[in-house]
Amino acid sequence: MNNIKILIALLVSTVIFTSQINGQVKYTAKGKSEFKLTGTSTMHDWEMTSSSATCDAVFTTDATGKLTGLTNMSFKTPAKMLKSGKGAMDKNAYKALKADSNPDISAVLTSATIKTIDSKNYTITSQVKLNIAGKSVNTTLVSNAKINADNTISISGEKKIAMTDYDMKPPSFMLGSVKTGNDVVLKYNVTLSK
Repeated sequence: MNNIKILIALLVSTVIFTSQINGQVKYTAKGKSEFKLTGTSTMHDWEMTSSSATCDAVFTTDATGKLTGLTNMSFKTPAKMLKSGKGAMDKNAYKALKADSNPDISAVLTSATIKTIDSKNYTITSQVKLNIAGKSVNTTLVSNAKINADNTISISGEKKIAMTDYDMKPPSFMLGSVKTGNDVVLKYNVTLSK
């Protein structure tokens, strides 16, 4: 009977010790998050920016607070919150994004690895299902992560994608005389808090 009590005590101690070493901490985007689409056209380069995004992430940490893993992440921004400052361009972009039937651009994590740069900086290589214009594509994102003095985590990165991979038709303007390029760059900058 005493052996069973000792075994249970050891198991409980191991679970507590392991959870302290490999703690899971949930973070949420608070404050300003920025998401941009940039691209080219036959007339000039263009940029659309949204400061309305939601992001949740679950990191694992060791006993010193160092990031050791990313086990969960979801990101979402409304397509119609992307603004270029030019109404006609925005209207054509929303049409290409199929924003009426697919209102959100989103990403959901499938796996991730974290490489330590130093005690505050990391590189996160993640596999995500990136959903744009209603189509999900498995995508690799390489992000820079930094633990700030207030214990928030800043995540930033960019990814070049082709519109046609998402069954999007690159927008054209002025009766087709101005055409956008097929390739666009997604840029994101998010600050996460516990």
